[in-house]
Amino acid sequence: MGKEIEKIAIARGHEIILKKTENNTFDGLENADVAIDFSIPQVATTNISAAINADIPVISGTTGWLDNYSEIVELCQQKNGAFLYASNFSLGVNIFFELNKKLAQLINQTDGYRAEVEEIHHTQKLDALSGTAITLTQDIIANTKYNNWVLMPNKLAETDIPITAKRIEQAPGTHQITYTSEVDKISIEHEAFSRKGFALGAVIAAEWIVEKKGVFSMKDVLGLGN
Repeated sequence: MGKEIEKIAIARGHEIILKKTENNTFDGLENADVAIDFSIPQVATTNISAAINADIPVISGTTGWLDNYSEIVELCQQKNGAFLYASNFSLGVNIFFELNKKLAQLINQTDGYRAEVEEIHHTQKLDALSGTAITLTQDIIANTKYNNWVLMPNKLAETDIPITAKRIEQAPGTHQITYTSEVDKISIEHEAFSRKGFALGAVIAAEWIVEKKGVFSMKDVLGLGN
């Protein structure tokens, strides 16, 4: 993702002044207009905090660190900084999020449908369940009778949403929501063809957040409202 973001940023006229790795420091970060964090859960909080403390707006697409999300929000507010986290920066996926919420609301008005979620990613993806799948499932829970999700093949309760996570070589990302009844099935699906869409969305978000203050989401960037 870092390489994809770098290519797109340069193509859009931006300059990369620092690429943080485990082998270098944050020296030079203070000269940036914006920082983009696509790292790993173990260092995401450190990276984001460093940017906020340096008064640099920061975009984060790292998943698996959200136990510390409220801590980052508090830091951002204390420092009057700018921070945007998204489980997925793809413009298409963020439209898909809105479709998912609307479908869940419609399904909630009827009986007999059982929800299922499936996600497919490349074998290098470190988290066992994608942040995108979690966001999709949380939005279903917020709009239906379900109150929990369970990674299969674990035991399910009636109010649990089963999630199947598959890891396949060279699979940028597919997410499918299915509602099945005795008489029919309703499905919506988003399939990424490459990582380019995720990287483009992250760069667009980075362009958008410059000179802003606050905690934002991709809904703000895309003007999707509530």
